Amino acid sequence: MTSQEAFTPEEWTTIMEGPTSAAMAVITSSRGGTFRETFAEAKFFAEARRHHGASELLDAIVSHKPVSDRSRPHSKEDLVTSAVKHLGQAVAIITKKATPQELADYRSFVTSLCAAVAAAHREGDAVVSSEESAVIDQVNAAMSTVA
Repeated sequence: MTSQEAFTPEEWTTIMEGPTSAAMAVITSSRGGTFRETFAEAKFFAEARRHHGASELLDAIVSHKPVSDRSRPHSKEDLVTSAVKHLGQAVAIITKKATPQELADYRSFVTSLCAAVAAAHREGDAVVSSEESAVIDQVNAAMSTVA
């Protein structure tokens, strides 16, 4: 099992920013529901804390306050680009320093987080908007291309 100590502070920040960057990209991808979707993100992290022990890496991630990228994206597209970059870098770091199961757990965590955020607010007749689906597809592609 891999703990936070296996990573440099910069690597750890990248790993921590991945999930929150992805969630923010989903939240901002379509109009409306920002409050509900942000609340869903916080609730997801709180629920993950209750499942302590399943993965040392995920336990370390959710034991901290969620970390957000502090850069100022100029558009929704910039936000998605930043999230994809963070996730690609995070997956590359985890691939090198953690177990394959921890990598799978990280990917699953991010995917589940994005799904929970997207489902928190109905977009017309759809549970998940086409814009949210497109961002989730980009997030999943970023996490699968590295390893």
